Amino acid sequence: MSRHVNLKRITLTSKKNWWMVELNEEEEQPSNPPISTVDETQGNDSQHAHHRTPKQLHRQTPRTYETTSHSSNPIFQPPTNPASIFSFPTPTSYSAPPNPTQSLAPVAAGSASELFKCVVKKPNVVQLEINGEMQSNARDVTTQFLAELRVYTTVARHRNICAFLGALENVGMVLEYLEGRTLFDVIRAERDTLTRAQKVDYHNQLLDGLTHLHSYGLSHGDLSLLNIQVTHGSDTIKLFDFGRSVSADSTYASPDEPYDDEPPASPPPPAHPRLNSRFVQKMPAIPPPPAVGPRKVERIYPGTRPFSAPEILRGECEDARLADAYSFGMILVCLDRCDLVDVKPWDQRKDKLPPGFLDGLEIFGDRCLGYLKRCDQGRRRLLREDMMDLDVNMGP
Repeated sequence: MSRHVNLKRITLTSKKNWWMVELNEEEEQPSNPPISTVDETQGNDSQHAHHRTPKQLHRQTPRTYETTSHSSNPIFQPPTNPASIFSFPTPTSYSAPPNPTQSLAPVAAGSASELFKCVVKKPNVVQLEINGEMQSNARDVTTQFLAELRVYTTVARHRNICAFLGALENVGMVLEYLEGRTLFDVIRAERDTLTRAQKVDYHNQLLDGLTHLHSYGLSHGDLSLLNIQVTHGSDTIKLFDFGRSVSADSTYASPDEPYDDEPPASPPPPAHPRLNSRFVQKMPAIPPPPAVGPRKVERIYPGTRPFSAPEILRGECEDARLADAYSFGMILVCLDRCDLVDVKPWDQRKDKLPPGFLDGLEIFGDRCLGYLKRCDQGRRRLLREDMMDLDVNMGP
């Protein structure tokens, strides 16, 4: 008896990004099966067994591959769904760098091992039904994770940048555990006790980490008091959260512009034998992804208020590293005053600062004036040569 399978109903399950397909089966008149080889018969048997299952789970976004003419092995391509970023096969560039724990102190050690604290950062997709349509943040989550992975796999290790320890397959990226407080918490808690020497030291560490990042042609994209960690004990500045980073070689588009750069879907890879069989040779290693140049167009998003540059708020940014300089200037104002500041967004879009905004700055006044200029009127760039001399005898 041959069977026809008709689609009856498709429903969204409670498992994210999965759909349940319910099938109807209809019987037809018996027909003489064609003569087939042993391999074909086994394939047909598995196909009939597949049809006899009334309910199946199908993934919404299949893993994308590209098969080249000179190799039959699937090549990893950047996914469009965050759940596929760390799925097999993950590119070799996402693996741990050489000696990833070199600058980390173990929390415990035994005769044969050392234990380290770390942070596992995994994608989190949210889906909501709005006006009868399913809305999801999957695209934005994918963009942020790929941007952050680009920073961690491109930039060399630096004491003022959170360390990257590799990626866990089907989970996420592994980062250094930062035991400390954000610069926001430091300014609020030590408003009356933060000394001049500490402020200059924070300035120098921030400038050192940012110029190191910029030397690789990448921006931070969301520099604020909340994305800067100050470790306990050593007072070391750590930059993290690079999800809004963009390349200096790219052209920038506003988030409101429609997406027209959707990559074409690739067919799934050919089926391979099960690797746990004793009689099957293991599948050859998948080659690393080919070198890909910088993206031609990247979307640049406003960061945290009031640290986001005015040209980004207007959708007119042409130099992302110069936008980081504006954010750095706002941080210096907060650090110099030991207080939080705010600017009305409609004024900030026009490059306007409140009257007397820079008055009374005792340490970074001239620098803030240069960093907060218009981008087309000589805004000061971040240069490592601008680090200030640190005098341990500086008074409060």
